[in-house]
Amino acid sequence: MLRFSGGVRLGHNRRVPDSEPLLWDIFCRVIDNHGDIGVCWRLSCDLAARGQQVRLWVDDASALRWMAPGALHGETSGVRVLPWTQPIAPALLAALPASDVWVEAFGCEIAPEFIASRACSSSARGSFDLKIPPAWINLEYLSAEPWVERMHALPSPVLHGPAAGRTKWFFYPGFAPRTGGLLREQDLCARQQAFDGAAWLQAQGIDADGERLASLFCYEPPALGALLRQLGARETPTRLLVTAGRAAHAVTRCIEDEKFLPRLPDKREKLSISYLPPLTQRGYDELLWTCELNFVRGEDSLVRALWAGAPLVWHIYPQPEDDAHHAKLEAFLQWLDAPASLRRFHRVWNGIELGPLPPLELTEWGAAVQAARQRLLSQPELSTQLLSFVAQKR
Repeated sequence: MLRFSGGVRLGHNRRVPDSEPLLWDIFCRVIDNHGDIGVCWRLSCDLAARGQQVRLWVDDASALRWMAPGALHGETSGVRVLPWTQPIAPALLAALPASDVWVEAFGCEIAPEFIASRACSSSARGSFDLKIPPAWINLEYLSAEPWVERMHALPSPVLHGPAAGRTKWFFYPGFAPRTGGLLREQDLCARQQAFDGAAWLQAQGIDADGERLASLFCYEPPALGALLRQLGARETPTRLLVTAGRAAHAVTRCIEDEKFLPRLPDKREKLSISYLPPLTQRGYDELLWTCELNFVRGEDSLVRALWAGAPLVWHIYPQPEDDAHHAKLEAFLQWLDAPASLRRFHRVWNGIELGPLPPLELTEWGAAVQAARQRLLSQPELSTQLLSFVAQKR
């Protein structure tokens, strides 16, 4: 005998059990191989940890080799990574069961051959044999701008193609209560509380006795040289932990610049630099937990730095064609209730304003981040809201 615990009404008296796991298709096109795929992988894993089944379609999954070792070989329970080729192989489509949820991540559009192959099919759950069209989610970029709350959860009718007549739904991650929330695993706070920073540093071969630790994950910030000079001039020695890739290349170029070298204080005494290997997502979280100051970039690392709770500086993804990132950064700083010095630092760091970098006022900056973290912890996180929203739409 089937038992129901609440559930979602489908008509007069028919329901789908709350506990029934759903099958999700999440589509991701890689633009920045850390950001887009990083968020999609975290979301896939978090849904799987809550009992869901996820197929993650990616056009370039190469970053998962170091970001999530074993992901491409199916070693993460509940998550299967599939190649999003153009077109998708018909044999692959024919072999896959229909899913309950479609997710278009960050403005990508689901492959038309996928839609065509699924337009007339739907999943059958248990003994009900109910024909239920998939919930179709357009998962958007993260922003603190006020319009996000107005746009979140609005419908977008599909007017053309094999799925004409169906509805997509906008789903906006966000910082405010009337948005879709932020990604946060159910065990994140417990893992952070149990974390041993000294052991982590030792495992990386880093001896940072007496040094203030800062992490650097960035693009090519205009004020990078100014930051290195400022760190080198502080009374307390600093060790800068630089992530692999663009951040490491930017620091190397800055130090090798002949015009820069004469102005750099003796970094052997005041500024030490450690170049890190590529880190897994959990490893990156642990880096943030280890440091007293975190320089982050894009979306995923910003969210992880907020959960870490230490002072942070955000290098926002630049959009030089229309400078849309300027308003996006200001909206975030407003939501953060950032002190004036932190706002000024962000504008100079991101090349929005000229002038010297303000001093690092870590106590005041840290208080703002801690207050923001507490606000976020009181709000439902992204996966919980997605599951609830999908249940309503199905």
